[in-house]
Amino acid sequence: MSASGGTKAIVAALGANLAIAVAKFVAFGFSCSSSMLAEGVHSVADSGNQALLLIGGKKAQRKASEEHPFGYGRERYIYGFLVSIVLFTIGGVFALYEGYEKVKEPHSLNNWYWPVGVLVFAVIAEGFSFRTAVKESNELRGKQSWGQFVRTAKAPELPVVLLEDFGALVGLVLALGGVGLSVLTGDGVWDGIGTLCIGALLVLIALVLASETKSLLLGEAAGPEQVAKIRAAAVDGETVTRVIHMRTLHLGPEELLVAAKIAVQHDDTATEVADAIDAAEARIRAAVPIARVIYLEPDIYREEAAAAGEDPAATPGGPGPR
Repeated sequence: MSASGGTKAIVAALGANLAIAVAKFVAFGFSCSSSMLAEGVHSVADSGNQALLLIGGKKAQRKASEEHPFGYGRERYIYGFLVSIVLFTIGGVFALYEGYEKVKEPHSLNNWYWPVGVLVFAVIAEGFSFRTAVKESNELRGKQSWGQFVRTAKAPELPVVLLEDFGALVGLVLALGGVGLSVLTGDGVWDGIGTLCIGALLVLIALVLASETKSLLLGEAAGPEQVAKIRAAAVDGETVTRVIHMRTLHLGPEELLVAAKIAVQHDDTATEVADAIDAAEARIRAAVPIARVIYLEPDIYREEAAAAGEDPAATPGGPGPR
């Protein structure tokens, strides 16, 4: 996995969640707090999710084969989608069920200091993990807002870890609130309400992750800035006079397919056209290094066809060979 895949953030989150999961289950054993049980399962689910992201990154590094000529870059998207399913089912749905049972049949907490102590420890550990994810994300985020970064990031690992850690921190606060109110009021129903809130939060985060990773699985184009760079690099004003139309597709977070129809001079020889295409490909790769698979089709630009608009089947130059 490349550095941009957020390996450091994933490993930090995995280590924190494993330690936190053990502590939460110990606290549940002493206190019988449903919030602690839900949080323990949540941490186990998060640990499994980080393992899935690491596996996906490893599998994505396999070389292209005859069966998969464009490589395995999308493995990272597949495993990112699996993370959202695990978070929804194991984390969110279980917490909702456990919270419902606790509200239905509440009971007082035993040894309340155990869950409180563990939750404080968990906040510190999750805070460290979240800080690492934020630091790595800032290197890629630029001037984007956090919402824009989650929506537009092509590498799924960092948005997944960010949302998981953010959800974990909010969930810990909810668990502290549920446990604290149960201790203060002597009514265990607050522990169940805290658990229900944790479940609802996890389901919401899982749905956001599923939506974003589904979009990546379907295939997303390059960002506007990269598209502009590719268009500018393809044209030299002499042998290639313009880009007639172009389509881009992410084959993986760091691999982009570019397919374009370019306008060449009507009196160029076959050798001149071939040289122009080779030069254009070199310029595109220099401008956007992740543009690794490039297909350029030469054509003659026609003014009368320009009025056809952006429809690929009626784009200036035509839909196919003439």
